[in-house]
Amino acid sequence: TVMQTPSNNQKEVLQTICGMANRIVVMSYKAIEMLVDIYEIPRNKIAYIEHGVPKIEYTQEKVKKEFKLENRKVMLTFGFVGRNKGIETAIKALPKVVEKYPEVLYIVLGKTHPNVIKHAGEEYRLSLLQLIEDLKLENNVVLLNEFATQKELFKYLYASDIYITPYLNEAQITSGTLSYAVGVGSAVVSTPYWHATELLSEGRGVMFDFGETEQLSDVLIDLLDNPEKRLEIRRKAREHGHKITWPKIGGIYNDVVQTVVDEKITIRKKEVAPFDISLLPEFSMKQIQRLTDDTGIIQHAIFGIPNLKEGYCLCDNSRALLLALMAYRVKKDESSLKLIPIYLSYIHYMQNDDGNFRNFLSFSRQYLDKEGSEDSFGRTIWAIGYLLNYPPNNSYNQIGHLIFNTAKPHFDSLQSIRSIANTIIGISYYLRSNMSDDAMIEKLRELTYKLIDHYNINNHDGWHWYEALLAYDNAILPLAMLHSTSILNEEKVKKVAFESMNFLVETTMKSGHLSIIGNEEWYMKDEERSVFAQQPVDAMGMVLMLRQAYNITGDKSY
Repeated sequence: TVMQTPSNNQKEVLQTICGMANRIVVMSYKAIEMLVDIYEIPRNKIAYIEHGVPKIEYTQEKVKKEFKLENRKVMLTFGFVGRNKGIETAIKALPKVVEKYPEVLYIVLGKTHPNVIKHAGEEYRLSLLQLIEDLKLENNVVLLNEFATQKELFKYLYASDIYITPYLNEAQITSGTLSYAVGVGSAVVSTPYWHATELLSEGRGVMFDFGETEQLSDVLIDLLDNPEKRLEIRRKAREHGHKITWPKIGGIYNDVVQTVVDEKITIRKKEVAPFDISLLPEFSMKQIQRLTDDTGIIQHAIFGIPNLKEGYCLCDNSRALLLALMAYRVKKDESSLKLIPIYLSYIHYMQNDDGNFRNFLSFSRQYLDKEGSEDSFGRTIWAIGYLLNYPPNNSYNQIGHLIFNTAKPHFDSLQSIRSIANTIIGISYYLRSNMSDDAMIEKLRELTYKLIDHYNINNHDGWHWYEALLAYDNAILPLAMLHSTSILNEEKVKKVAFESMNFLVETTMKSGHLSIIGNEEWYMKDEERSVFAQQPVDAMGMVLMLRQAYNITGDKSY
C-alpha cells in the first residue's frame, strides 16, 4: 500500500524504509507516481512487478455442477465485507437485470472485515440482508459469511460468469481479488479505482462509475445479452493472467534481485559531516516566539527585542508559517503548533476580496498598502501550498484551501520570475495531495514554461540563467524547476532545472565553500560579482535546492 495523503509519521516511516532499500517493489504504476511525487523517492530505485496469481485451473462446467449452479448465471464478489466495498450498489442494480434474466445469482463471498465488526458489529451485513428482502431478491443474492480457502475461492471464480468489484472510491492501489479474477479469465465489471483502471485496460474488463446502479444494470445486461463479448473479455483477461502466474512473477523478482546483486554495492559507512555538528546550537523557536504577538511576527528586531515601529509584513508571516509547519513536521516542536494559527490568520486578514494580498500592517493594525509585491504573493502561495500538503489538522487544511483558491486568479498575471518560482513551489506542494486537479497541473506547466522562456532568452555564452544577472534568492529559481520536474516529469523542465542549478553551484562554490552573491551590486553578466553583504536567505535557498536535487536523483554528492 502507498497512501496518497499520509500523516507526517507515515510519510517519514516509508521514506526511511525506502532510503535503506536498494530497490522498492510496487504493484501498480500509480504507486510509482505517488512514491516519486509525494514521498520524493528516486524513480531509479523503484521496480514495478504485478500482483501474482496461483496457477490453479478448473473448468466452469465442472465447478458449476459441483455447486449445483448449472442453470444459473453466476456473478461474484469476493473479499472482506465493509461499506467501502459498495456491495449495495451491485444489489440495487439487480432488479432490472433479474427482470430479464431471472436465473441470475449474485454471490458475495467473504467475512465482515474485523475492523468493521469491532466498531459496528454486523450492522452493514444486516443492512444488505434487509435491502435484499426489500428488493425481493432472496432467490438472486447469497451472502456467504465465511472464509474461503484458496482452492475454494478459485472454484467460485471459475464458476462465475461475471466478477464485480463495485468499490466506492478510487483510492485502492492494489486489489489481490481483482488480480485473481483476471488471472482465471473472469469477465470483470468494476468501478474505476486505481488498480482496476490499470489492470482492466486494453479490453480486459468493463468499467462503470462509482455508485451508478443504473449504469451497472445496463453493463450487466449488455454482457448477458452478448455472450461473445463476454467471452472476448474473458479471453483477454486470461491471456494477461498467464503472464502473472506466481512462477512468472517469481522469475521477475529473481531478475530484480539479480540486478541489485550485480550492482556495485557501496558498504554504508557512518556519514561524517563536513563540520562538527555538535557545535551547532540546539534547535530553538524562542526568538521567533519573542517576535510574535497575537497579530503576527514583527518585521524587525532591535538587538534582541521586537522593533514595534516596523510593524508587520506578509513576506515575513508567510515565511514564519512555513518555518512553524516545518518545525512541527520535522522536529515535532509542539510550541510551533501555537504559532501556526497566528501566521495563518495574518495571511487571511491581508488577503483582499479579489484574492491578491496587502503586504504591510502597522503595529496599530492599520493597512499601509492596498496591494503587496509579487514576491510577497509568491512566498505566501509557497507557504499555503506546503500547508495543504502537510496540514497539522483539518481546519487549517480548509482555511488553506480557501486562501489558495481565492488567490488562483492572479497566477496568470505574475511577471516577476521569483514570484513565479515561489508560486510554482507552492502549487507543486499542493498537487502532491491533489494530483487529480488537472487544471492546476496545467497551470503549473504554464508557469514553468514562463520561467523556461526567460531561461532561453538569457542562456548563452556559458551563462545558464534566467536573467542577465545573479541577484537575490537565486536558488529559488532552479528549486522551482526541480519541484516542477517532480510533478510534470518532462525532460525539458528537468534539463533547465539541472543546468541552472549546476551553473549557480559552480558560480557560488568556486573556492570550495559557499560564497553567496553580495547584494551591493549583485553579479551582472560579464562584470565583476559583488562579494560583500551576503544574505542568509540565499544559503537557505541553496540547501533546499540541493536537497530537492537529491530527492529526485538519490545522488549523495548533492
